[in-house]
Amino acid sequence: MNSAYHNPVLLQESVDGLDIKKDGVYVDVTFGGGGHSKEILKRLGEGGKLFAFDQDEDALQNAIDDERFQLINQNFRYLKQYLKFYGIRKVDGILADFGVSSHQFDEAERGFSTRFNADLDMRMNRSGALSAFEVVNDYPQEDLASVLFQYGELRNANAMAKAIVEARGQNPIKTTDDLKTVLKRFLPKMKENKILAQIYQAIRIEVNQEIEALKEFLEQVPEVLKEGGRLSMISYHSLEDRLVKRFIRDGRFEGEPEKDFYGNINVPLKKVGGLIVPSAEEIARNNRARSAKLRIAERI
Repeated sequence: MNSAYHNPVLLQESVDGLDIKKDGVYVDVTFGGGGHSKEILKRLGEGGKLFAFDQDEDALQNAIDDERFQLINQNFRYLKQYLKFYGIRKVDGILADFGVSSHQFDEAERGFSTRFNADLDMRMNRSGALSAFEVVNDYPQEDLASVLFQYGELRNANAMAKAIVEARGQNPIKTTDDLKTVLKRFLPKMKENKILAQIYQAIRIEVNQEIEALKEFLEQVPEVLKEGGRLSMISYHSLEDRLVKRFIRDGRFEGEPEKDFYGNINVPLKKVGGLIVPSAEEIARNNRARSAKLRIAERI
């Protein structure tokens, strides 16, 4: 396992949640450093098969040399399309770890981390057309405020957006340090890192269309999972976790769940067990695990 690239979170718990069958077909939709995939392969027999997705080309260096393994360099929002390409219509289990990989945070030039100065980028897929530069420098003030409020849950999003628009009117905001300077008055010393993390999170989610991709992925799951198949999902912020929890419970993201003629709730998934979070020992080993939440569901 390439732990230098990414240290997998809730490794045993998430793979246990798949209840792996030796000859089953499984999907790891967030391959990263390959930690979860390697654990799945350990539990598969010779007749098993594992497909993995990752849109970041850097993850390809971690491809596993195993006849049972196939790595697909795509976003998991295209799950059904690419499985169909490989002749797969139904699978026995799907694992997703929605966090940004340690590698992406640690590569300074990617612009994901508050620790480094870098060009405003934040693209998980480096061939993507939209980068953080366009979001910060081109979005209308109202749209920028909406991104900061919805995805960063920042109460003073309107004032931040106004400050950005005023500053970029003088000079383009090119780097993460430029952005920090523009927003300096919103970053009190005791809360600077927390607020910066929220700002970066908001822009990153917009750049990578993370919420839209998550919704598209979840909507495909009931069609792709076999009856009795398992879904094991790790999320790191409340926006993701609320969507995951709601979809498992209601089969949709808003409104009431579907009901049959007799008024019985008709949903495709049922939760398995309760919410699982990392142990104190795991958090001590890997601080990035501290906000992880694992939910497991089964196809009805």
